[in-house]
Amino acid sequence: MNTRAVAKLLGISTSTVQRWVKQLKLEMERNELGHFIFSEEDIELLKQVKKQLQEGTLLQDISIQLPKRAGTFKQKQPDGDIDELAQKVKSLEISLQQKADDVVSYQILQHRREMEELQEQIIILTERVTQLENVIREKSEIAASIEIEKNKPRKKKSFFQLIFGS
Repeated sequence: MNTRAVAKLLGISTSTVQRWVKQLKLEMERNELGHFIFSEEDIELLKQVKKQLQEGTLLQDISIQLPKRAGTFKQKQPDGDIDELAQKVKSLEISLQQKADDVVSYQILQHRREMEELQEQIIILTERVTQLENVIREKSEIAASIEIEKNKPRKKKSFFQLIFGS
């Protein structure tokens, strides 16, 4: 009988059944999924626990003397199936590792391409900066020569030189 059926039979919640099994350290049989399977003896034991609790005994004070039995799993799969599953898991791990390697390789190539594009842009910008520096230098030289021309003292031309030129 499963936990839900036992809880319904005893009129308690499934979590209460699970808590009693855990706190009283009862060794219950389990199925392949790890769920409790209760025998008639187990149900009688839980009925005794419920009765003692109703009489006012604290859960930690309840003592039960039953012969211990090993918790068991019902094994439905022969060893061959387990070996096959282990091989499948190993195969999946290898496949997953290969996929991860492929992803990383792709990302590295993508980053390398982006870095090359950035380097090309840096070269273009460096050339533009050099061109602008040359233009500024030329304009500064022209401005400096104009300033020199302005600052040169001019010879005054006489009235006749203005009229007749030369």
